Amino acid sequence: MDKNTLFSSFGKWISPICTKSFTDRIAMTGQDKYVKKLTTIAYLKLFLHAQIQQRDALRDIAVDVLSKGFQKELGLSSISASQLCRKHNQVDPASLESVFSELVARIRRSTSPTVFRKDFKIIDSTTIGLCLQKYKWAEFRQTKAGIKLHFRLEYMDDDTVVPEKVTITPAKKNDRTQMDALVNEIGVTYVYDRGYVDYAKFDDYCDRGIFFVTRTKKNAVIRSIDSFQLPAESAVLSDEMVYVGTPQKRMENVLRLIHTVDSEGNPVAILTNRFDLKAEEIGQIYRERWAIGVSS
Repeated sequence: MDKNTLFSSFGKWISPICTKSFTDRIAMTGQDKYVKKLTTIAYLKLFLHAQIQQRDALRDIAVDVLSKGFQKELGLSSISASQLCRKHNQVDPASLESVFSELVARIRRSTSPTVFRKDFKIIDSTTIGLCLQKYKWAEFRQTKAGIKLHFRLEYMDDDTVVPEKVTITPAKKNDRTQMDALVNEIGVTYVYDRGYVDYAKFDDYCDRGIFFVTRTKKNAVIRSIDSFQLPAESAVLSDEMVYVGTPQKRMENVLRLIHTVDSEGNPVAILTNRFDLKAEEIGQIYRERWAIGVSS
């Protein structure tokens, strides 16, 4: 795609994001009250364009503004990396969060989820590395800082998945700390990896009617109390009713333990409180998590 095509299409691409409600919010909060050049709307357009073009540095973004086509879209003729850095510190994150929330709401209104997946959501996280010298509050390792994005992903149709909720924590913070924020809807099935395993939460979910599908921890103490018969041609190795935990600290509710294989054919042990689905369906639900690939 040449630059002329890019900039003639850019306004159309960003129109669902740079909406009147966004500009109204900027006016209401007074973020641009004394701004003469780099407005918040221009800032947003700059970084949306940088995302499309996969820019790696503020200097690269500043160079993009030298394009006449882009200058017309932005309403400014030049910008420096230092100005972009200062604007970063001035923009209200709540304004950008409102853009995200509005986009999710619009996508939901325009699509009809499939019957099978409408109550099936995926919880996952990904870590973003940062410079330790600049972000000491987010120290991750001895020489590295980082933050962690925790996602709740929802199917819009068979092939489209969107992040409908996101929380941000320092990278050191355990995934389990975000379960209250991400796992909270009665009747919904949540799929997540063992980083989110919390047996006390599992008991609470069982009592409240929240469903989950997850992988067991390697050191999990499990006692089988019954097993289900499987079809001869099933790829599932075993399907059992189990108690999880030690006799001194055991879950009150009975769970289901399914041994099957993941999308790459490796053995995997899955815990769930869904007893109404076939074992093969539970295995497929967990494999869907790996198909999304937010993180591993």
